Amino acid sequence: MSKFGDIVNSEIPVLINFYSDWDQEYEDYALGILKEVAINLGEKAKIIKIDTDKNEELAKALRIKNNPTYIIYQNSEMKWRQSGDQSAATLLAMVQQFI
Repeated sequence: MSKFGDIVNSEIPVLINFYSDWDQEYEDYALGILKEVAINLGEKAKIIKIDTDKNEELAKALRIKNNPTYIIYQNSEMKWRQSGDQSAATLLAMVQQFI
């Protein structure tokens, strides 16, 4: 989890998508949303995907119960968290609050 600490200890917002690889069709859809957000934000934010199946300890520590779960961190502090499908517009608006 020390790597996770390094990831979220950032002055710019870090949007993390916690997901599971078992539903490839949904993941392809979600990846398109995250790419759209990334294109719009450029270098103003980081966007990271974390597979909960491969990072069970982290998912348990953060109490990730549903996929997808989106969390925004800034300076190691959780700023926003939401489970379930989110549109690119919603994610973009949430991240822009912390830029």
